[in-house]
Amino acid sequence: MSSGDHGYGGDQTRTRLPEGSAGDAYGSGRRPGGRPSRSLITVVGVVVLLVAAIAFANRGGNGGNGGVDGNGGAPQARQTAPTGERPVTGSEAGIASGFPKTEQGAESAAANYAVALGSDRMFNRDERNEVIDAITAEAARAPLRQKMDKAYSEKFVESIGLDADGSAPKGMTFVNRTVPVGTKLTRYENGEASVEVWSASLFGLAGEGSTKPVSDGWFTITIDLVWAGGDWKVESHSQQEGPAPVRSDTTASGAEEIAEAVEGYGGFTYAR
Repeated sequence: MSSGDHGYGGDQTRTRLPEGSAGDAYGSGRRPGGRPSRSLITVVGVVVLLVAAIAFANRGGNGGNGGVDGNGGAPQARQTAPTGERPVTGSEAGIASGFPKTEQGAESAAANYAVALGSDRMFNRDERNEVIDAITAEAARAPLRQKMDKAYSEKFVESIGLDADGSAPKGMTFVNRTVPVGTKLTRYENGEASVEVWSASLFGLAGEGSTKPVSDGWFTITIDLVWAGGDWKVESHSQQEGPAPVRSDTTASGAEEIAEAVEGYGGFTYAR
């Protein structure tokens, strides 16, 4: 889910002479007339940096307008930045709920629902249906159940090394975790919204002898939401690969360390 530019100056070389070496043959330390002191330059520099920092901070908090302009036009490009809005306090089936009917609320809902749809709970039929019932609009539940039952067939589940009920073999830890990196609101009107959630993921079996070791992936899930029953609910969703960054040179951890990390580090409630 960033690149930095490094600027370099020209090929000029500056030689700094000791006090009293230039323009003063007697070493009296005399300064040319009109030249500001170093202390004054330092103070001015600090003030400029402080003003720039304040301006940057104020700009970063100006995210309450969402991704669509105030005239109902096309979505405006903007950086995903925290808004300072409090996250929701409600939950249903272990998934955040009670999102406000705002652009920010739609983005927060989509991020949390992306996590639920990309969790290990989806590999167990009963837990999968519990997730679907919690986050999906009533009219969309039956079609989504059928779609997911087909996607998570016993044949598929067993092909990745799991038991038929989605549990990991003895001595193994199944990992399927989705981590939202950013959200983009692409449509918001008449109680409906469409949000793209750029995400990273961890998937595989951690354990000695695993033929499906845990690896990372990158994808973007598009979630169409509808306002129903006082909350944002999923109407449909689709997924595509990327954008993916260049692989890092971080040394891969062993299976035991990965298993301990997954079991020891919990997830988050995501807020825009």
